[in-house]
Amino acid sequence: MSGGALTVLALAVAAAAFVQGTSGLGFALIVAPVAGLLDPGLLPGFVLTAMIPLNLYVAWRERHSLDVRGAGWITAARLAATPAGLALLWVIPEGDLGAVVGASTVLAALASLVVPAFTPGRGAYLGAGVLTGLTETATGVGGPPLALVYQHRPPGELRATIAVCFLTGEIASLALLFATGRGHAADLGRAALLLPALAAGAWLSRLVHRRVDAKRMRGFVLVFALVSGVVLMAGA
Repeated sequence: MSGGALTVLALAVAAAAFVQGTSGLGFALIVAPVAGLLDPGLLPGFVLTAMIPLNLYVAWRERHSLDVRGAGWITAARLAATPAGLALLWVIPEGDLGAVVGASTVLAALASLVVPAFTPGRGAYLGAGVLTGLTETATGVGGPPLALVYQHRPPGELRATIAVCFLTGEIASLALLFATGRGHAADLGRAALLLPALAAGAWLSRLVHRRVDAKRMRGFVLVFALVSGVVLMAGA
């Protein structure tokens, strides 16, 4: 990867860490399309690896707001669906992953705009877990289903619960990717190289996450998802 491409990726990582640290979602929605445009080989390993330290930080920071019951159901379903997500990687050619990420991102963003407010139950938790297991393992993007479930809950609960669900799922997905030969050590190296950018975005989110209007931030993430998803599909 050229120095210019690495700089673009670092800026995307910093911005995404700030957005997710503030709103609870958005890292993969921002980074995956950019990574897919720069190098489709970055998906999903790099995105999954880069999210682990960020979600560790957010989960610890917001630990008192965690929805333990919801996180439990989502995680169980997400882990059960992980092998199916891996199977998608064998079915979908690497060059087409960008188009898959773009399409799934656009559909999820559109769905988030029209779904009415609701109180999630066991069925919603299980459904979100299954969808996240499929999409995050295959593409690195797993936030939209969780965002749909928690979009009308208090911001702290959304941030804490999604961070915990992401964290357990990312570790499981990476372990399975490496166990089956689909993981790459280069992804770990790139994620380590961009830790300063990730830390900068996370630190900035700490300064403002309790003061930024969560609805406005959510709107920004959804608009960005629509635009970046369309660009990624066009470039596939």
